[in-house]
Amino acid sequence: MNFQIITDTASDLSFDYLEENNVTYLGMTVTVDGKDYYTAQKNAINPAWFLEQLNNNAQATTSQINVGQFHEFFLPYAKEGAPILYVGFSSGLSGTFQSAMQARQMVLEDYPNADIRLIDTLQAANGEGLLVAKAIELRDAGKSIDEVEEAIRGLIFNVHGYFTVDDLHHLAKGGRISKTAATIGGLANIKPIMDVDSQGKLRPIGKIRGRKKALKELVSKTIENLTTEQTIFINYSGDIEDTLKVKEMLLENALVRDVNINPLGPTITTHTGGGCVAVFFVASESRK
Repeated sequence: MNFQIITDTASDLSFDYLEENNVTYLGMTVTVDGKDYYTAQKNAINPAWFLEQLNNNAQATTSQINVGQFHEFFLPYAKEGAPILYVGFSSGLSGTFQSAMQARQMVLEDYPNADIRLIDTLQAANGEGLLVAKAIELRDAGKSIDEVEEAIRGLIFNVHGYFTVDDLHHLAKGGRISKTAATIGGLANIKPIMDVDSQGKLRPIGKIRGRKKALKELVSKTIENLTTEQTIFINYSGDIEDTLKVKEMLLENALVRDVNINPLGPTITTHTGGGCVAVFFVASESRK
């Protein structure tokens, strides 16, 4: 291996998976009722406890990785002359990637020959995680950092993700929808279908009445955009039973080789609440 892959905890890949595959990572900070929790610290936040806090209307906010954290993280690699490839959280959803760019420039001022590559995935959760997994696969196949960077950049806009949530009020808290829309939607049992656009921002693309129909719509939208055999990535917050049903429906299609399920981390769950199910895959068409 001639370079180091780095990501952040917004990729929502397990700590065990990242460590087993020699991927280093940084974390965001989640604040619950005034107390800070660092998401890159194992067992810092118990998922069941965190959902309970959200359900009890705890005040939860997230903070991006700052410039200083990135600078401290990048510096040892620069000193050692070790190339790094950071596969990061969407710049359309967080200032984290901007922090990484600023830190890179600071490191280069002192170590102008440092090889620090930054990739803005324009995705979140396992949309970002899928690209990290692809980078691992290519690295382990013996590809150089140039080849891996080129391949991942070429995949960014073909990674699609669709998700739904069970409680609209968490999206309203984050400013994704209005409080009025959340109230009316809740009363009418409306479940949104959302995706991440080509700018890396969340957008609503449909409204479905009822949870079961919304989950079927996730599967339908995924299947209609599949053209190659692949492993699908699913994130969920709290509701594993519905997630397993989505997995079963996906596996009925011959192009779905396997389904990789990971719980949503606290950074994303803060904005979705419980009951989120998100499906990520590679399509032949680019995101718009």
